[in-house]
Amino acid sequence: MAGTAGAVLAVTGTTAPAAAGSEAPVRGSAPRRDAFRGVWIATISNRDWPSRSGLSAAEQRAELLAHLDMAVERRLNVVVLQVRPSADALWPSPHEPWAECLTGTQGRDPGWDPLATAVEEAHARDLELHAWFNPYRVANHTDRSRLVAGHPARVHPEWVLPFGGKLYYNPGLPEVRRFVQDAMLDAVRRYDIDAVHWDDYFYPYPVAGQEFADDEAYERYGGDSPDKASWRRRNIDLLVSEMSVRIKEVKPDVAFGISPFAVWRNVTTDPAGSDTSGGIQTYDDLYADSRKWVREGWLDHVVPQLYWHIGQSATDYAKLLPWWDKVVRGTGVGLYIGEALYKAGDPAQSEAWQDRKELSRHLELAAGHPSVGGHCFFAAKEVAEDPIGAMATVVADHYPTRVRPPKERGQRASASG
Repeated sequence: MAGTAGAVLAVTGTTAPAAAGSEAPVRGSAPRRDAFRGVWIATISNRDWPSRSGLSAAEQRAELLAHLDMAVERRLNVVVLQVRPSADALWPSPHEPWAECLTGTQGRDPGWDPLATAVEEAHARDLELHAWFNPYRVANHTDRSRLVAGHPARVHPEWVLPFGGKLYYNPGLPEVRRFVQDAMLDAVRRYDIDAVHWDDYFYPYPVAGQEFADDEAYERYGGDSPDKASWRRRNIDLLVSEMSVRIKEVKPDVAFGISPFAVWRNVTTDPAGSDTSGGIQTYDDLYADSRKWVREGWLDHVVPQLYWHIGQSATDYAKLLPWWDKVVRGTGVGLYIGEALYKAGDPAQSEAWQDRKELSRHLELAAGHPSVGGHCFFAAKEVAEDPIGAMATVVADHYPTRVRPPKERGQRASASG
């Protein structure tokens, strides 16, 4: 691992001060239990970075470094960078084209390697770099002809299904599962990333009046599955469990984490579920058995998206938090809570989100649950802009100094022998 220690960190020939009164973490020093303090940097549709497509390589790089510097200023220690937003790549992948978010044209070389730079510059600031991949999303439209010539979805149209105005790889095809794993593992092999990170998209979120047209794959591969829902869950279980093994085969010290939608099942659906009601249930609607992945030890950490305020009627943060604390207890899987910073100060959100102290109360509540090892904030734009000071309040109340992230690298590989 590359890295420097001290309160002044080298940045492209200049100096980048850490936050006032902070301590820079020292890589390789004596381990201690520290908190995961993460930020997501979303690249899909230029959500966080680059601010728009078509910037020069120098402009893109400068914006990226500014996000990393802001993470240091906010006393964070993990950056979760989206490097495969829609079956395209923020590195020169032999499997998939360059990402559209960089130049505005999918497949066009941006003139630099964003992932290589992100890893190097994050480590120079004593930040971990978690590479965020989306396994199955192909495009936010249904027109294959808009994909660059030679795109795998055009070469293999039988791999792709339209649904809800978007294109998806079909998770029911074994060749698709192998391909998306290979595409992601290329980055694991070639770059010194600290973790592989997936978000909450597996089978697509439901759309009223539409069905995901995978009957043919089910007839071909359903085998002895009792029903299509069970078969779909098995497909996602295989994706997760196989990737878990393959990451450790390639680089045993690279962690594997997933950030699921936080409601596995409601207690009204399943006695083992959370005290929540209505809405999406990952087990039933996304065919993502996130509880099983933790219990089986396929993950190094889980980052459930607890994107509701304390006291929310259907999905109360204060009820989901202890449920997840209980799920991970005794498993050895790290638990870091995904926080909806993007809601803070948004006038479209409830009154609770107009209070700059709401997120700080989340961290205070989480401190009383022993399995919670930290938090991750969505997303980088709000970490920087912080319209009502919610992030600044979290830092002032809970992050007096910089600390190292929890030591995970190699943990699961060592535990399994």
